[in-house]
Amino acid sequence: MAWRPMAPADLAGVEAIGHLIHVAYPEDGAVFVERLALFPEGCLVLEDDHALVGYVLSHPWRHRAPPALNARLGRLPADADCLYIHDLAVLPDARGRGAAGEILRRLAQLAATMRLPAMALISIAGTSRFWERQGFIVVDAPELSAKLASYDADARLMRR
Repeated sequence: MAWRPMAPADLAGVEAIGHLIHVAYPEDGAVFVERLALFPEGCLVLEDDHALVGYVLSHPWRHRAPPALNARLGRLPADADCLYIHDLAVLPDARGRGAAGEILRRLAQLAATMRLPAMALISIAGTSRFWERQGFIVVDAPELSAKLASYDADARLMRR
């Protein structure tokens, strides 16, 4: 398995994986297209035997203003304070082989190169323990309670 830069030709496969992994959190294909167009450096796919088995979408953002689910961004903020991980999805058969840790190390390096002091994300579906093992901590953000609840009751803003 290996991570490589995402290409426009990968978008149909990325969207299909997203719909398989995130059944309760559907996003339009336009969201994937826009993220790749706005920040290709933060969009990668995971291949195993030339088949897509995962992807990550990330981009510079402000950690206290995470994008809403299924929302287009329009543009990236000039005052970004983090590398925001919009989505990390790996098919079940490809999990447990270190791919998530590898891509998070690469994203941390990207954030450092860009002089972004942190990475941030919204954990969903009870995944906060996974993210804690990756060095993320839950951010107390009562002002975001309505936005987080729009994902699910377990949604948490997290930062590393």
